[in-house]
Amino acid sequence: MNSKLNIVVRVDLDHAKALVIAKGHITVHSVNALYVVAKRANSIKQGLYLELDVSHAVVDDEALEQLQACSQTHHLPALIDPYQKPCDISVLAPRRQHTTSRPELLAA
Repeated sequence: MNSKLNIVVRVDLDHAKALVIAKGHITVHSVNALYVVAKRANSIKQGLYLELDVSHAVVDDEALEQLQACSQTHHLPALIDPYQKPCDISVLAPRRQHTTSRPELLAA
């Protein structure tokens, strides 16, 4: 997996929606870049519905928790948006890869 973060934004002003698609590896440090893009998209139009699609990215657990917290509070982190402008944001989370571990074999 490429560790470089690739972000694409699709905006539909008629329906007041923006889709931010992120690919690559999202860490607690690189998630700030995603927040900056989200803030810029949110400033395009008041009342814009913003969806962050990270379903095709590798997202560290802590970064995903931060993104979900923003979704619940409807605000971006204060470091990114000191004025705490409302942000109607939802996160399309990555699919979890289920690792099946083989049970330990007991010697008879």
